Amino acid sequence: MGSLFDAAAQSLFATLLPSDCRLCQAPLTRIARLPVCDACLSGITPISGRLCAVCGERIFTPHADAEPVCGECRTTVPPFVRAMAYGSYDGGLRELIHLLKYGRVRPAAGVLGRMLAEVIQGLGSEFQSAVVVPVPLHNRKLRQRGFNQAEEIARAALKKLNRSGLTLKTGVGVLERRRATESQTGLTDHQRQENVRGAFLVTLPKPIRSQDVLLVDDVFTTGATVRECARVLRRAGADRVFVATVARVLKSEVAWAIPEEVEESRALKAYA
Repeated sequence: MGSLFDAAAQSLFATLLPSDCRLCQAPLTRIARLPVCDACLSGITPISGRLCAVCGERIFTPHADAEPVCGECRTTVPPFVRAMAYGSYDGGLRELIHLLKYGRVRPAAGVLGRMLAEVIQGLGSEFQSAVVVPVPLHNRKLRQRGFNQAEEIARAALKKLNRSGLTLKTGVGVLERRRATESQTGLTDHQRQENVRGAFLVTLPKPIRSQDVLLVDDVFTTGATVRECARVLRRAGADRVFVATVARVLKSEVAWAIPEEVEESRALKAYA
């Protein structure tokens, strides 16, 4: 009887769960909705070191200020009050985001949502209430992918927080991407700004008018996208805009970052 039970359990295990971790290919030892091992998940850690109090970029030069501000934010004040990210966009965190976006493993949104919830908690003292707005996908990309990863992660984060005063707003009118944009990788600052200028719009400003807005995305790459979104939201009547992302491409990594189209093509082939 015991051997029959063991065989049935192993068969069920093999049916419900892939045999290997989708990140490191190590054998999985327990049933879970997310096919990623505990070692890979525990290896994803927050960004360390001194960070800019405005944009969240890592600062290497010593500052006497309790909340240092990077040179870029001192020169050009962003349209958002503060941007924070959980971790650096590399290693296991990058692969976990790819698992959601390109592998379409939706349970990954739950883990990424818990990370985003920590970021929102870190911003929590900045506002009492806020309208949560995920960065939208262009309709073509949304049809191709089937879901907006930023929205999935935002829903998971708010469920984890269970905090009053945070209202998720999605769909037509709140913040729309009316044209597709090219990859920001390899562009100059001016080219990045021009690439996203006019790409977003708010047609129904009432939900955000005179409200604080928490803009949410999976990755803060160059900052041009969230800056443009924040600018559009402010022009539509938002009081203040804060930015929360799961990951961030640190400036030291931008130079060798893979263009988004190439990264997506490689990831889709890997998950095919």
